[in-house]
Amino acid sequence: MTPSLRCIVIGASAGGVDALLKIASQLAPDFPAPILCVQHIGAHRSRLAQLINAKGPNRAVTAVDGMAPLPGTIYVAPSDRHLIMDDEGVIRISAAAKEHHARPAIDPLFRSAALAFGPRVIGVVLTGLLDDATAGLRAIKQLGGTAVVQDPTDAYAPSMPESAIANVDVDHIVPIEAMGGLLHRLAQKPAPDLTLDELDDIRQRIEYEHSIGMKPPTLKKLKSIGEPSTFTCPDCGGVLFELHDKQPVRYRCHTGHAFSLRTLAYTQEQITDQALWTSLRSLQEKESILRRLAETGDGSPGELSQDALREADQLAAAATTLRRLVEDAPRPQSFDEPTGQATAGYGEGDAEGKERG
Repeated sequence: MTPSLRCIVIGASAGGVDALLKIASQLAPDFPAPILCVQHIGAHRSRLAQLINAKGPNRAVTAVDGMAPLPGTIYVAPSDRHLIMDDEGVIRISAAAKEHHARPAIDPLFRSAALAFGPRVIGVVLTGLLDDATAGLRAIKQLGGTAVVQDPTDAYAPSMPESAIANVDVDHIVPIEAMGGLLHRLAQKPAPDLTLDELDDIRQRIEYEHSIGMKPPTLKKLKSIGEPSTFTCPDCGGVLFELHDKQPVRYRCHTGHAFSLRTLAYTQEQITDQALWTSLRSLQEKESILRRLAETGDGSPGELSQDALREADQLAAAATTLRRLVEDAPRPQSFDEPTGQATAGYGEGDAEGKERG
């Protein structure tokens, strides 16, 4: 990329495919800046680049490691890989730890773009659940970039736009119908004149956070930007450090997993739900084994068979109680998830089959 060229980074989750396709259809041919997109798709096969190609005049590709971003091209994060920029402004594809229980995640792209391009970056937060993109958009603003957010009242899932607006000094809040025109105007404007040397402390903190889990020594860097909490990482079991940056409250472990307080609560609720159903299955399985043991005798005296039946009855009663608890417990999608989007809870719902919608 040339030193004066702008770079646009876009993040979306639930409802994001439709939003991205609408933006692509609004863009003028030969758009004057590269656009890099992260849509939460998890490890599912994605046709998002092909869908965007069919909607707009600008070429869209699934990003490949080593690509140099070019104007008029839309780069889409591949399945189960983070899309980031290196110090030279070259695309890198990373299998580093999940952030907000998602890979690809939005924050890594936004942070890396802020570090690589500073004031030339235009960050865009679209529809989505919870608050991935908030910390990344804040990093873009802190290093002189421009922050754009979809109007929450216009978003399929307003949580991500609302979080960004609540925690970042946003420059533009617009409905999706106005997004393409706004991005074209911003891409043509010269970047603000900013001396990044004045932001050395902020830049170093962002660099340290971005490198955790990617470049050793990570634990030393983590200790410099956070303090150990009483929580453990739901993805790897390591200690979570609460970061000094409190907008919003966020956590990281030394392997690189990252969570906001909201995504940590959401992820723990998913894990608790799974653990409860696993416990119920174990109780029912043990009950069945004991009844089968009593039925066959298996060479044991009749008294032992009766003991097995009594224990099986106790397990059946415990399983009934546990089932009531499991069914009454809050479901993971309780975090303001749109009706009918249970599988999209944190970004897994826009796989190939759902991208068409």
